Amino acid sequence: MQPKKLARLLKVLSVETRVQILQLLKGRALCVNALAARLNVTQGAVSQHLRIMRDAGLVIDEKRGYFVHYRLNEDTLSEWQEQIRKLLDPESGAGEATKGAQTCAAATTRSKGARSRRT
Repeated sequence: MQPKKLARLLKVLSVETRVQILQLLKGRALCVNALAARLNVTQGAVSQHLRIMRDAGLVIDEKRGYFVHYRLNEDTLSEWQEQIRKLLDPESGAGEATKGAQTCAAATTRSKGARSRRT
């Protein structure tokens, strides 16, 4: 996953209310009114958070009569879980990190050699 996309994902989850919404939606769909009552915030605030979560693909909205219920998008949740696991796994991408370190070490060695020839 591109670093920019990964940063966007983490930004969506960086707000406490959105994390609470995610926890409340595990295993069941809820409407804005139910979420607002459980979170003790306004319906407008919940709607704004849900819009951001929906735009990121984290929740799916379903019209049920007069109400819109929201549920977690399990596919997106699984993808995000995998991406976050890779980000935090010290073994993931080790080849890239090692390659960069070798290049850096070689540049340092060349740099020191260049200084000693000047003196």
